[in-house]
Amino acid sequence: MLSSGLKLIRERTPPWRGAVGRVRAGLTAAVRGPVAGDRFAEHHARIWHTPGPRWFAEGDPIWTVHSDIAMLIGGIRALLLQSLHPVAMLGVTDHSDFRDDPLGRLQRTSHFITVTTFGTVSDAERSIAKVRGIHRRVRGVVPDSVPSAEPGRAYRADDPDLLLWVHAAEIDSFLSAHRAFGATPLDRAGYDRYVAQTCVVAERLGVVDPPDSVDRLDAVIASYRPVLTRGPGSDDVVDLLLRRPPIVGPAGPGYRLLAAGAVSLLPPWARSQLGLPPRDRLPARTAARTLTRILRWGLAGDTAV
Repeated sequence: MLSSGLKLIRERTPPWRGAVGRVRAGLTAAVRGPVAGDRFAEHHARIWHTPGPRWFAEGDPIWTVHSDIAMLIGGIRALLLQSLHPVAMLGVTDHSDFRDDPLGRLQRTSHFITVTTFGTVSDAERSIAKVRGIHRRVRGVVPDSVPSAEPGRAYRADDPDLLLWVHAAEIDSFLSAHRAFGATPLDRAGYDRYVAQTCVVAERLGVVDPPDSVDRLDAVIASYRPVLTRGPGSDDVVDLLLRRPPIVGPAGPGYRLLAAGAVSLLPPWARSQLGLPPRDRLPARTAARTLTRILRWGLAGDTAV
């Protein structure tokens, strides 16, 4: 009886619905593959179905921002902006495989944000402890070739000053992308709450006095301007993200539209320092906004989301 019922349903399903399903499946794979990796189903099940207390709840601003497809654009902007701190970039260029495995790094970062935002407290704390352990091992000496930095000075990834910059650039980028491309943009009070909620994870990572409002976030970004400059590390990031992106094939054109949207969100001074030509922001934002709507539609049909 069950098999007969399923056969009847299949026979009554309009052919166009199957085509729509295939399009949605293709969009889902194009997004999920590079961002989440091969272990998405395993990670998804653990994050969403493991019982236990969580730091945040559905309806919180951090859920709204971090669950939106605009995070893809915010992530690209964050990497570009973070790369302007030459000492912070030393920890990446000298102690990571971002050149050889950029997608692996993206997937690990995506997983960390997902676990610490939506997962149980115990899983979130375990992920934070792992990252802090990695940070403790990343140490070095500033070489003569690094601009706007004291040669011979020791640096370490868990330096509170470097951690604050990385955090501020990341949150500023996620917020900017959500304002421009989010499905349900927040009001000013909502974004203030978002920035404040990100302090929960930032403080546990070792950030001292992270900004807890949009105004304070803007002030922190401005305070780093004197030390931000273009260097070998930022050139590598621009080359990897914009000129020779790791996402190729059918997803390549879509990635380039998202990347153009990310560049359009950078402040003019950052685009200038990165050596990116000033462009009319309207076409890039229009194209990125259209693509995020299409991707949002595609992912809406995915039962695993």
